[in-house]
Amino acid sequence: MSTPDSHRPPAPVREQPACLCAFGHACSTVAPGHALHLIQARLASATPLEWTDAIVTRVGAEEGTVQLRAVADGAQLRVWSAASGLRRVEPGTPVAVHRRYHVLAVGPRRFNVAPLPAASDARASVGRS
Repeated sequence: MSTPDSHRPPAPVREQPACLCAFGHACSTVAPGHALHLIQARLASATPLEWTDAIVTRVGAEEGTVQLRAVADGAQLRVWSAASGLRRVEPGTPVAVHRRYHVLAVGPRRFNVAPLPAASDARASVGRS
């Protein structure tokens, strides 16, 4: 005689996991804008032709955003990062951004960044609503 299946499915998760950076600690996730994953860093360094030189035009230290202007074509880029080191970057600082792997290089330091719409794009989309 067989016993009835008493398998119970796992309980659903009720809360969204929070990164420890929200509490002032080091990032505990590699989601866009958080900790830089080793593979992400290796892929970015393995594709050197995809880096774009840029100049920092604005730093929103409170919200963790950095506005960039690409040197080659003048395109405006805006990125977000939870990394506190990125908040100390000054306007006018030369940087490089890897658009495919979302890495921002400031001197020898590398940051995982989340691309955001440029401020002008955000204002334009608000006007279209």
